[in-house]
Amino acid sequence: MADLTGEPFHILLVEDNEDHAELVLRGMRDQQVANTIHYVPDGEKALDYLFTRGAYSDPEKNPRPNLVLLDLRLPRVDGLDVLKAIKSTPELLRIPVVVLTSSEAENDIAQSYDYHANSYIVKPLDFKSFSRLMKDLGTYWMSWNAKPAIH
Repeated sequence: MADLTGEPFHILLVEDNEDHAELVLRGMRDQQVANTIHYVPDGEKALDYLFTRGAYSDPEKNPRPNLVLLDLRLPRVDGLDVLKAIKSTPELLRIPVVVLTSSEAENDIAQSYDYHANSYIVKPLDFKSFSRLMKDLGTYWMSWNAKPAIH
């Protein structure tokens, strides 16, 4: 699926819980939300992907994402540190970052917005609500949200 401009839509999913990742991947694929969903299980790999280094050094295979879905509690590099790196790098700061986490802690919410998260969503516990969230999230970011060019 392409966005409304006809450009391919790529999502980077950063999630250490394999069950949660599978729910997101299945929900996005079922709704045909993106051309490609790139999945990484930790913050270090997320930064490697975003900065095109190491195993992710080929930009043809690992294109710049149009959207990042970011869990907070990640191994190697914490999600808040990944968010801070994205939003402090001129080439990346326009990429929308949606924090998708199980944390409802006020401090996590506040820090995420302090680091310029574009949205903060607490993962629903049941499959039906989670599936609905994936559909709504995809529709919003691909259809309703106006996006600047990402280089």
